[in-house]
Amino acid sequence: MTLELVRHDITKMNADIIVNAANTSLKMGGGVCGAIFQAAGVRELQEACNQIGGCKTGEAVITDGFQLKAKFIIHTPGPIWQGGTKQEAKILKASYENSLKLAKQHRCESIAFPLISTGIYGYPKEEALQIAVAAISSFLMNHDMLVYLVVFDKNSFKLSTKLFTSIHQYIDEHYVEEAEVQFTRLREEPYLFEQEQEVKVLRPDVFKEADYSLVDLIEQLDESFSDRLFRFIDEKGLTDVETYKRANMDRRLFSKIRNEADYTPKKKTAVALAIALQLSLEETDELLEAAGYTLSHSSKFDVIVEFFIQQANYNIHEINEALFAFEQPLLGA
Repeated sequence: MTLELVRHDITKMNADIIVNAANTSLKMGGGVCGAIFQAAGVRELQEACNQIGGCKTGEAVITDGFQLKAKFIIHTPGPIWQGGTKQEAKILKASYENSLKLAKQHRCESIAFPLISTGIYGYPKEEALQIAVAAISSFLMNHDMLVYLVVFDKNSFKLSTKLFTSIHQYIDEHYVEEAEVQFTRLREEPYLFEQEQEVKVLRPDVFKEADYSLVDLIEQLDESFSDRLFRFIDEKGLTDVETYKRANMDRRLFSKIRNEADYTPKKKTAVALAIALQLSLEETDELLEAAGYTLSHSSKFDVIVEFFIQQANYNIHEINEALFAFEQPLLGA
């Protein structure tokens, strides 16, 4: 399925599994671990953990969710940051991978992760985020599961300073408030607004001509979004699976687009497909136009997407990290 970045309290997530950033002794700790114990029921959860006995760093074990909405809790001890010299990255990646494998073994369809080891264990948030996204996205290329990466607040999430600065500068240079667009258009093309106010009434003697023109227009309609999408897929030499996986899209939604010729997706879905196909700006506009959309400099979402296309960076998860940082809708579905 998909990877979604969300700002929420992980103990309140409506997922089959939530992941606890545990300690190796599986005792109630602070931070995320303490919050999960409190929400699940300290006595019941601690008894279940005591029966397991412990868990090595980078490995994962599972218990019931008890009083949580989640059916299960996966406990995985992440590494303590020691400057990056003690295989911390490898161990952190293993925490995500082993948790996902365990969730798959229990036939769960959704799982919610915190950013493991970024609390009292001190792992740098920017690096931890990249490891989490890489491990999860790699898993999703071969498995169907809805994966949430949950951050509690802005301080819990860190985008690359260099990338954030570059995007911020691009927005400053290209983003135009909608009111300014309208004012500029009114100043430069006032006659267009005058014409928009006119009401034209067709005389009876032109009805026949108008009807004929309408028939001609209908017959000359451009290809549908679905037709245009699958033409692009064929031109790029991709399979359906490769396309919806790259688009961070649910298989069922993609099937709907495939099977319903008149289906019009949401704009963020159409853009996600353009990113999956690595379309140029011109090709992206062509695909979006078929769904009735366009990229506009009066939308921060559009400007950020344009920035990544201009950079030929089609990593949808990195794009979503940027959109998340700027509080914009995420790509995919």
